[in-house]
Amino acid sequence: GCRTVWYGAAAPLALLTPRLRAAGIQHVVASTHGHETGWAALLGSRQLLRRISEQVDVLTYITEFTRRGMARALDPNVRLAQLPPGVDTELFHPDVDGRPVRAALGLGDAPTVVCVSRLVRRKGQDVLVRALPLVRRAVPGAVLLLVGGGPDRARLARLAVAEGVGDAVVFAGEVPWRELPAYYRAGDVFAMPCRTRRAGLDVEGLGMVFLEASACALPVLAGNSGGAPEAVREGETGFVVHDPRSPHAIAARLIPLLEDRDRAAAMGRAGRAWVEAEWRWELLAARLRLILDPAR
Repeated sequence: GCRTVWYGAAAPLALLTPRLRAAGIQHVVASTHGHETGWAALLGSRQLLRRISEQVDVLTYITEFTRRGMARALDPNVRLAQLPPGVDTELFHPDVDGRPVRAALGLGDAPTVVCVSRLVRRKGQDVLVRALPLVRRAVPGAVLLLVGGGPDRARLARLAVAEGVGDAVVFAGEVPWRELPAYYRAGDVFAMPCRTRRAGLDVEGLGMVFLEASACALPVLAGNSGGAPEAVREGETGFVVHDPRSPHAIAARLIPLLEDRDRAAAMGRAGRAWVEAEWRWELLAARLRLILDPAR
């Protein structure tokens, strides 16, 4: 009696659609997750996306950036619907106590910039390290807390020593998902100055960490890669740095937020309210139910 199919990943699963149609499926929804924008730039994968869009009824996208990036590869007749990931606002919230994490990592009361992400070049931790000496001139004792693992860790550690901030960059390593809120709350400002690499093939689709940080009531600093700016309300929940390779540009945004705790707190509250209003899983689940309804 099944009449609707939802592919959690459009490619390659949606290539099964002709067989499912023959078996009686009437409504087909397929979801994309951001990396398809890179596929749209390559001939073979672009043709794959075209075939999928010709066969499904609805194709979901996570940001306007990813929609625009895929558009050239898609059948113009396919219905597009925005369906980003959501945030668990009961797990990520401002009442989480970050003090035990600060104590365990030896941060004390130091003004702290936190970045939660894999340690890879696109995420911009290296520019945060280069910006830290500039930040510390204005905000003495400021530290950078890097949460996550990845292939760039050794390079980042060497860079911190070379920049004279080896003792001010703290590597927390990989952290279980349910423990992440306490690490966000251990920071005063969240920053991930992500940048686009490899001629646009290595790009940020959205950046859920910005929204998780906002849910924890932290002001956020994002790079301008891909859909990352869509996870920030400029000047309200944080800032987007349009030159994410510039330590000076990043420091210029971090310093006022570390110096003005009232402003940072106001941005954090605005971020929490925005996530509750638009990014909760319950809201996005309701949107998915509408998308799955063939009568809509």
